[in-house]
Amino acid sequence: MSEMTAPTTSDRGFFGEAKYPGIFGWIFSTDHKRIGLLYFWCIFFFFCVGAFLGLLIRLELFAPGETIMGAQTYNAVFTLHGVIMIFLFIIPGIPAAFGNLILPIQIGARDVAFPKLNLFSWWLYITGAILAVTSLFTGGGPPDTGWTFYVPFSAQTSTNVSLAAIAVFILGFSSILTGLNFVTTVHRLRAEGMGWFRLPLFTWALYSTAWVQILATPVIGITVALLFAERVIGTGLFDPTQGGDPIMFQHLFWIYSHPAVYIMVLPGMGVVSDIIPVFSRKPAFGYKAILISSLAIAFAGSLVWAHHMFTSGISDLAVMVFSFLTFIVAIPSAIKVFNWLATMYQGSILLDPPMLFALSFILLFTIGGLTGLVLGSAATDVHVHDTYFVVGHFHFVMFGGTGMAFFAAMHYWLPMIYGRMYDKTVATVAWGVMMIGFLILYISMKVVGMQGMPRRYYDYVPEFTGLNQLATVGSWILAVGLVLLFANIIRGLFWGDPLEANPWGSASLEWQVSSPPPTENFDEDPVVTHGPYDFKQAGIL
Repeated sequence: MSEMTAPTTSDRGFFGEAKYPGIFGWIFSTDHKRIGLLYFWCIFFFFCVGAFLGLLIRLELFAPGETIMGAQTYNAVFTLHGVIMIFLFIIPGIPAAFGNLILPIQIGARDVAFPKLNLFSWWLYITGAILAVTSLFTGGGPPDTGWTFYVPFSAQTSTNVSLAAIAVFILGFSSILTGLNFVTTVHRLRAEGMGWFRLPLFTWALYSTAWVQILATPVIGITVALLFAERVIGTGLFDPTQGGDPIMFQHLFWIYSHPAVYIMVLPGMGVVSDIIPVFSRKPAFGYKAILISSLAIAFAGSLVWAHHMFTSGISDLAVMVFSFLTFIVAIPSAIKVFNWLATMYQGSILLDPPMLFALSFILLFTIGGLTGLVLGSAATDVHVHDTYFVVGHFHFVMFGGTGMAFFAAMHYWLPMIYGRMYDKTVATVAWGVMMIGFLILYISMKVVGMQGMPRRYYDYVPEFTGLNQLATVGSWILAVGLVLLFANIIRGLFWGDPLEANPWGSASLEWQVSSPPPTENFDEDPVVTHGPYDFKQAGIL
C-alpha cells in the first residue's frame, strides 16, 4: 500500500521504550497503541463480568418461582448486566479499543491528533466504570431500574440510581472526546497519497461513528443530569403531579440511545468490511456504496428513535412517520450485506477464525435486522413490545453483530499488535461451540416472546418453562465457547508462536509495519500508492 519495506517482527520491545517504568508506563502513556490496549483489557474484563451476570439471570429463569435469587436482587442483576454491557462494553468496545489500536496506523499517522486528550478519555472511562461499580455497594443498594433508567420509577426508587447516572454522564464525555479525536485524526493526519477514497472501510466506519458520538452523546448527558436533578432537588420535570412529563424522558433517552445502536454496530460493520476482502482475496465490491451507506446509517439512524415508543401514547401521525423512517434505515444496512456477499462471490475464500466471526456477524445481524422490522411496524410491535422477542432481537443485533465483530477484530488484529499467533484450530472449535449456544439461547427467547412472555420479569407462568430451560442450556454452551475462546486468545498473545509477516495477506497499511509496531508506528513517513484492497498492486495476488 505504500513505498515501504516488508513487515518484520520487531526486536525493539513492545512499542519501544516506555516513558515511565512498570504500570505507570501504561496508565500515563499517550501512545495510541498502549491506550488502545488499556481500553481493550478493561472492556474485556467488563464483558466477562457482564456475561457472568447474564448467566445468573438465565439460572434464575430456569424454573418458575425463586431459583437462586429474590425479586429485588434479580432487578439489580439485570440492571447491572445491561449497564455494563451497553456502556462499558458495546459502545466503547470497537471504537475505543480497536479504533485506537488500528486507525492511526491504517491512515499512515504516527498517533491520534490529540494524544493527551486520548489518555484523558481513558481516565474518564475508568472513572465512570469505578463509579458504576461503586453504585452497587453504596447508597440504597444496586440500581434496579434497568439500563434505560425510565421515570417515574428511577426518580423515586431508594436504590443508588444517582451515582449510576453520574457514571453514565462521565462515560458519555469519554465517548465524545474519542469521537472528536478520530474526526480530527482522519481529517488532518492522513499520509501522503491517502485520499478519501483510499481510506480502509474500517476507518470510514469509525469516522461515521465519531460524528454520531459527537452529536448524539450530549443528549444522554443532559438526560441523566436532569434525572439526577429530579432525584436530588425535585425539579418535577418528569413528574406529572408537578406539571412534568415522563414521556419526555423517553424521547430524550431514545434520541441518544437509538443512534447509540449505530455507535455500537457501525464499527463492527467496518471490521467486517475490512476482513471479507482479505479472506476472499478480492477487492471490496462497491467500495463507495459501502462507505456512503455508513454515512447514511449514521444520519438516518438519528431520526428513528420513537419506534421504541409505539405503545407509549404518541400520536398516530408520529407512529406512521417513525415506522416509515425505521424501514428506510434498513436500506443502507441491506446495501452493506449485499456488497459483502458480492465480495465473496467467486472469491478464494479462506475460513480462518477472523472470517468465521465475520460470517457470523452477517448471519446473526441479518436475522436481528429482519426481526427488527417486526418491531418497526406498529401493528406487530403492539403485540411483541416488552416481551422476550425484543430481548432476543436486541441480542442478535448487539451480541450477534457487535460482539461477533469484536471477536473478529481480536483474532484479526491482536496478533499484529502482540507479534504472536493463537491456535487457529482451537479458535475454530470455540467459534462453533459459541454459535450453537448463541442460536439455542436467543432463538428460544424470540419464540417464548412471541408466545407472550414479558421481559424483565422475575417469575413466569409454567407454560413458558420448556423454552426458558432450553435458553438456559444454550447459555451454558455459549459460556463454554467463550471460555475456550478467551483462554486460547490469551495463551496465543502471550505465549504463542511468533507471528509471520502479514499472515492474512492484507494490502492495508497496518500490515506493512513491524510487529509489534514501533512507538511512532513508522520509521519513515509512508507514501500511499494504491487502495487498501488492491491486492494485485500490493503484490499479494
